[in-house]
Amino acid sequence: MRKLSCVIFDLDGTLAETNDLIFASFNHVCEKYLGTHFSPEQITALFGPPEEVAIERLVGQDRAVQATDDFFQFYLSHFKAMAKLHAGMLEILKFLKEKKIFLAVFTGKGSRSTDMTLEGLGIRDFFDLVITGDNVSRHKPSGEGIQKILEHFQLSPDRAMMIGDAVSDIKAAHEVGLPIAAVVWDSYGKEKVMGMQTDYLFHSVEELRDFLEKSLG
Repeated sequence: MRKLSCVIFDLDGTLAETNDLIFASFNHVCEKYLGTHFSPEQITALFGPPEEVAIERLVGQDRAVQATDDFFQFYLSHFKAMAKLHAGMLEILKFLKEKKIFLAVFTGKGSRSTDMTLEGLGIRDFFDLVITGDNVSRHKPSGEGIQKILEHFQLSPDRAMMIGDAVSDIKAAHEVGLPIAAVVWDSYGKEKVMGMQTDYLFHSVEELRDFLEKSLG
């Protein structure tokens, strides 16, 4: 890898501990509108398009607007109790900014929930560019979002790195030819992720921090 100029982060499960909040928010909608409860595996199978699309597919077009509002009201009202930045990630973000590295987010979340999450965690100002599921026509595992980030900063793939916890992050990076660091400290697809070809694999935030400090120090 040539001199690293940009680090692209996935959001849920990578930067932030938000999976339980996401599952609870979807189940709030499922229980209210469908009278059922989904497993984490069933909910993660909905991921790809933004929440608005997933909710419409669940409840139907006629009830989608109200169900989406219910989802976000639950998400926001339970955020402080159920979401937090992974311990050590703030230090990593500060270190990368000190090293003049461009920081970007590429997430499948929609803009609405992404803004809530970044603002709620107090990390929005660290990022030079945020690409959500609303900003692409082809969602993860497509690498379209990564390509947009590279074009924005006018970088070749070997000057950037993707950090993510999901199979879709790895596939997106592979599509663009971008180095991928898979992280499994909060991954619901841990076994699948560990079975894939990645450039780097980190089991803890501390391992990632040590790698970045050695690479950029």
